[in-house]
Amino acid sequence: MFSRLHSGFKSVSQFAVWCGGFALMLSAIMVTLDVIARKLFSVTMSGSDEISGYVFAASTTWAYSYCLLHRANVRIDALYNVLSPRAKAILDFIGIGLLTFYIYLLTFKAIFVFTETIEYNATAQTTLATPLWIPQIFWLGGLVFFFVTLVFLIIYALVAFVRNDLTTVALTIGVRDVAQELQDETRGTGVVIADSAPDRREH
Repeated sequence: MFSRLHSGFKSVSQFAVWCGGFALMLSAIMVTLDVIARKLFSVTMSGSDEISGYVFAASTTWAYSYCLLHRANVRIDALYNVLSPRAKAILDFIGIGLLTFYIYLLTFKAIFVFTETIEYNATAQTTLATPLWIPQIFWLGGLVFFFVTLVFLIIYALVAFVRNDLTTVALTIGVRDVAQELQDETRGTGVVIADSAPDRREH
């Protein structure tokens, strides 16, 4: 069950980052056209910078979960790599626990901001006068999904830890090693990395 849910979270995050990437590309095109039109024809597309800012904020929060689920988040692992699998697992729980607490505070504040926006019907102080709840709902949605993802991963890893399945803990909330990084970087190039599954050999 946990494995299927994990795959489901990955699928949602994958779809979200594709949407975010597409939106960022459209924003980049819009800003480029705005710059060209302003330079050559002295005409400006009002609001292009504002819209691109909204898109960047929303796409960033939705990318958090993708980064976490693929263990691409930055971790300091100089000492980590020489520890035993169980010690690594404990540090992994501490790391994801602290991250979850921080995101909980951030999401709580974001919900507060969003409810105030709805209450006062706030709009952007720009020529577009964008109702702020529209970009905020996408931004907040990414934060909420990230928090839910963190909680799920903690539960998944805890169940695996109780079962003494340290491999699952490492593959769920652990740090990727050099071989795994190389494998990801060379995927699709035809380069084969030997012995690229050290997590499984350790247990």
